[in-house]
Amino acid sequence: MTSRVAPSDPAAVRDRPLRIALLSPKGPLYRHRGGIFGKGLRYMPLTLPTLAALVPTDLPHELACYDEGIADLPIDSLQADLVGITVITGTAPRAYAIAAQLRRRGIAVVIGGPHPTLIPEDAQPHADAVVVGYAEDEWPRLLRDFAAGRMRSRYTAAPDVVIGGRPLPDRSVLPRWKYLTADVFEATRGCHHACSFCVVPAAWPGRQKQKPPAEIVADIQRRRARRALFVDLNLIADRAYALSLFAALKPLRIAWFGLSTTLLGDDEELLDACAGSGCRGLLMGLESIDQAALAGVRKGFNDPERYADLVAKLHARHIALQGCFVFGNDHDRPDIFLRTARFAVEAGIDLPRFAIITPFPGTSLYRRLDAEGRILTRDWERYDGQHAVFRPHGMSVDELQRGTEAAWRHAYSWRSMASRLRRTAAPWPVAIVTNLGYRFYARRLHRFYTCDAMTFDGPALASA
Repeated sequence: MTSRVAPSDPAAVRDRPLRIALLSPKGPLYRHRGGIFGKGLRYMPLTLPTLAALVPTDLPHELACYDEGIADLPIDSLQADLVGITVITGTAPRAYAIAAQLRRRGIAVVIGGPHPTLIPEDAQPHADAVVVGYAEDEWPRLLRDFAAGRMRSRYTAAPDVVIGGRPLPDRSVLPRWKYLTADVFEATRGCHHACSFCVVPAAWPGRQKQKPPAEIVADIQRRRARRALFVDLNLIADRAYALSLFAALKPLRIAWFGLSTTLLGDDEELLDACAGSGCRGLLMGLESIDQAALAGVRKGFNDPERYADLVAKLHARHIALQGCFVFGNDHDRPDIFLRTARFAVEAGIDLPRFAIITPFPGTSLYRRLDAEGRILTRDWERYDGQHAVFRPHGMSVDELQRGTEAAWRHAYSWRSMASRLRRTAAPWPVAIVTNLGYRFYARRLHRFYTCDAMTFDGPALASA
């Protein structure tokens, strides 16, 4: 436990509003001053607006929200009684450092989000309280407990938490002009698939959580949105729900973008409903062009032989595809990188994206690699999809790191971009801007991570 000044006595603040601050720290790759893209290409995150809306209205308070993706965090000058920090694995070291600074000043710190949900014992020493799981019930309960002077060290969401019927996100807590769009929405949480590398089955097991489609429509109408971005991990996980959502969206005549699995291409009725509701772009985890590799990570429902057909089906309905691939599976060999990049170009994937498979703590992939002694570092800041944090089976760490960079460079060469842009389903201005943005990234990977820093040739590093 970090030595610190005791947090403010709640009795001392009873005569004034409770001062609450919410922080979203970023890893070095994504901080506003050194990230991949300019601030204008970021969309407003929903976490802070959602937490802000969940603060009990009958609790007198003053609230401030800060996103390090767009501005420096005012750590030294922050005036607050309680600070909530949302944490993913890659931002954990940054969050812990911020928490230590605040706690030394006597400010109580609460840590929540995916990382403490995956491994709460890692976050607990760095906070006065940790929230595990969804915040809908636990965040308001924590605030009331803090105001009454009885805040506990751990708040764990019940498995049957309901996400519908809650206050709509308060997007006014963040500066709209700092983002490409604030028209960001969430209809569901969770996914019934059990991909071994995915944090969802580890952190949020069970059935998908859903909001009534009428609530989503009301939020879109309140925003007067003409375009919408859905951050749901898998909008089609529940077919019946997806059909009802698409039917509710259709009269709005909006253009929307979201995430789905490749299974959408196998269901013509669902695909047509998706397109008819205004879908104009989808992100899909294609993951690999090797069926054995897909089976190895429990994503055997993907079929690489049908990827090109999937692209054609989406394009026929004016839906662009951001196809995501990961490298480092046990079946991967050094030729996988350029084979994958060439396939992405030949298939006409509108926006290919490549990452190194990351064994996030708590996932079945992490447990297996850890048992095999292949985890190389527990420096969570490197768990960002850009660094090799484990020893690959079919190549060296250096080959994995540099091969990923080679895939990016091939897919975003001028020739490859021209080939894909001739067939894109995305509006030309969007297609050009996004491709140029990724080209900028692809040709500067060495500035965002150092390959040599992770070329481990000796035995696996001991636990941090």
